[in-house]
Amino acid sequence: MSAGTFAAVVAGAGFVGLKSNSSNLNYPITGSIEWKRKIVSNGSKTRCMQTWNPINNKKFETLSYLPPLSDESIAKEIDYMLNKGWIPCLEFDELGCVHRENSQMPGYYDGRYWTLWKLPMFGCTDSSQVLNEIHECRKAYPNAYIRCLAFDNQRHMQSMAFIIHKPPST
Repeated sequence: MSAGTFAAVVAGAGFVGLKSNSSNLNYPITGSIEWKRKIVSNGSKTRCMQTWNPINNKKFETLSYLPPLSDESIAKEIDYMLNKGWIPCLEFDELGCVHRENSQMPGYYDGRYWTLWKLPMFGCTDSSQVLNEIHECRKAYPNAYIRCLAFDNQRHMQSMAFIIHKPPST
């Protein structure tokens, strides 16, 4: 490249050193009405903000911040996923989070997946079928986290997940 390539004047250089070299930088005066309209504020709501306490307070997927869901609420969520054509699936895990026990190497998948409860419920048409499986899973593993997943077999992906059961110790 030749030196002439970099000889172009850079437009918009409004400052040289600490002083402005341009008289057309029109900043509104601090006391003007125009300036007050541009100020963004969240007003008095700053006192209402809370920080989430991460110590011994696990948060999971959708709806985990709510109190435990009733069977009616779970049935409505499952009806929603069935109306979308998604396939319900139940999973459980004792810890309820990702844990690395055997290796810290990248690509090692120990503890990243929950255990599947039976098979995904292909052909399921009623939420009562899923609720029966949830009750069986709760009886078999009362001290485990249980979640319901929805798989979309058209897009080949997980579309929805929510916690159904938390152990009584949490």
